[in-house]
Amino acid sequence: MNRLLEDDVICLRALEPEDLPLLYRWENDTALWEAGSGIAPFSRKILWDYIENYSPDIYAARQLRLMVELRSTGETIGTVDIYDFDPHNKRAGVGLLIDRAHAGNGYGTRALSLTVDYARRFIDMHQLWSIVAVDNKPSLSTFTRCGFHTCGRLRSWLRRTTTYTDAYLLQHLTATP
Repeated sequence: MNRLLEDDVICLRALEPEDLPLLYRWENDTALWEAGSGIAPFSRKILWDYIENYSPDIYAARQLRLMVELRSTGETIGTVDIYDFDPHNKRAGVGLLIDRAHAGNGYGTRALSLTVDYARRFIDMHQLWSIVAVDNKPSLSTFTRCGFHTCGRLRSWLRRTTTYTDAYLLQHLTATP
């Protein structure tokens, strides 16, 4: 049986209180802030409140966070975020993080593929999009392998300390119109 949100190597699961130490590490890793929109550290209390009040109802919260877990060991190795969910136009942004210790093993491609399949089959989304820095080759490669296409270049889009870098707008049409 082909199960939603898992393959033979990983599964995507709900956010749990036990994820607090990982979220704390990832959200406060300043090297990752350039890829997202982080500008300040998060306290454990803020993250605990986030977990405690988290709603997995994408229609109410307009976002969904899924944790990437290795099926063989149960270790949590990353997260996938579906955000800026627009139910009328059936689209959302998607972000992906795989812990450095597990990068380069294809887990990101597996997680993103499962997310695309979930968005298409279960939520009936028409499209997913992502913004990726032009020099983030691993992410660009992952998104391309999962059927995302570059549909634009955003000039000086991401701030890098004292400079700016361009980013690609990537799009995946999950269903044919």
